[in-house]
Amino acid sequence: MKDLKCLIVCLLFFSVIVHNDAISQQQKNDFVKGADIGWLPQMEATGYTFYNDKGVEEDCIQILKDHGINTVRLRTWVNPSDDPASGHCSKVETVALAIRAQKAGMRVMIDFHYSDSWADPGKQRKPTAWQGHNFPQLLKDVYDYTFDVMSALKANGVTPEWVQVGNEIPGGMIYPEGSTKHWDSLAQLINKGYDAIKAVSPTTKVILHLDQGNNNQRFRTWFDSATAHHVRYDVIGLSYYPYWLRGHPDYTLSINDLGNNLQDISSRYNKEVMVVEVGGEDTLVQNTYDMLVAVQQKIKAVANNKGLGVIYWEPEGARSWSKYGLSAWGNDGKPTHALNAFLMK
Repeated sequence: MKDLKCLIVCLLFFSVIVHNDAISQQQKNDFVKGADIGWLPQMEATGYTFYNDKGVEEDCIQILKDHGINTVRLRTWVNPSDDPASGHCSKVETVALAIRAQKAGMRVMIDFHYSDSWADPGKQRKPTAWQGHNFPQLLKDVYDYTFDVMSALKANGVTPEWVQVGNEIPGGMIYPEGSTKHWDSLAQLINKGYDAIKAVSPTTKVILHLDQGNNNQRFRTWFDSATAHHVRYDVIGLSYYPYWLRGHPDYTLSINDLGNNLQDISSRYNKEVMVVEVGGEDTLVQNTYDMLVAVQQKIKAVANNKGLGVIYWEPEGARSWSKYGLSAWGNDGKPTHALNAFLMK
């Protein structure tokens, strides 16, 4: 009888493991429908209230999940200030939000800016604590910081599925040493980040991310140089904001260029691709909805299933709080119809 009970317990235990593995594998095969929600802790701390479609107060992550979102993207800054809109996103805050998102069933992407605040094509400021360091020390700074954040995530049971080394880096990162004027140095800095990520989490995929996702020449020039300098990465990330491309929101003028670029760079470099930032005007709800549908279709059309998905940048960042006009949230505290684009199959 004891042997029979032991056998039953073992079979039950094995079935749970198989079931969980199946769920985990299914998650990894799912098309990414994501939201960058780095502002969320600040919004909540200042008393912003989120409401679902029925006007009932509800946790923002649950609202996003109910609109088809299955992934969150979280930025991390080295020593940020406490400024409501341009601060926070420390290691501690990022890890806490990652834990919360994972508990809600979300997949997690981490975005290392390697700065104390925003890093993008217009600015890639070196963290204050790294100022004055020689290049060998700077390489160590990148490795140690990346390893530390990844280790903190791991210690709390979070394994990011993707991690970005740098945020929108067409001109490089960590200026001046990491500028594309010094490709050899930039390559070493990127590879230090890559090595630190893989040392903690070998299964995590490393993303390199440029803006202007419709600009094929921009991507070819950059990734040809990355290849020539033996840069290591797994996924190519793109930003796509029709509003910023031409100063108006007509995505139909650039969406085919986005699709062609996705196809070309995936084939040319034999890499998976993902639109890791997208956004449309909050006042042009139907236009933003249509744009999101079109972007998802372009990603899904990439050959050999190398199109991973789409991530909306700060959909919950309502203009009334952030003064940012490209969210998918209304003045009533509820998501707009645009977010329903992620419910499409």
